Amino acid sequence: MDISGDFPNGIKWYGTKGSLFVTRDEQASPTAAAGQKVNIQPLVASDPKILDSVIGPDEIHLYTSTEQHLNWIECIRSRKQPTAPVEIGHRACSTCLLHHIAMKTNRRLHWDPERERFHNDDEANAMLSRPQRAPYNFESSFS
Repeated sequence: MDISGDFPNGIKWYGTKGSLFVTRDEQASPTAAAGQKVNIQPLVASDPKILDSVIGPDEIHLYTSTEQHLNWIECIRSRKQPTAPVEIGHRACSTCLLHHIAMKTNRRLHWDPERERFHNDDEANAMLSRPQRAPYNFESSFS
């Protein structure tokens, strides 16, 4: 996966059969002249066949919802899993934060998702958290 200030706002995913670029913005670009809007497609594939592929009856079909906030409220009432369970939300947010740290350090980093630490990189690991004010810091919970 690549995230870069050189791209329009979005994420490019790489897989074994090609790549996908996904964005929520249809008119934005950090590389455009100040104030200029550039039309971009919200979903682009390296091979257009990827976008037309059909999920077969024996393949995994994902849970769909048209509105994430409504889905969250419905799941509080029903006790069902939302479209984005806690672990998925955590990993999605982590991905953005990790890429931000990589851009700040301006180098390739190696992430251990089980330990949630960078391999042999104290500088990058120091950026994983920041000092918290009371009563939200760990120490004040035990005073």
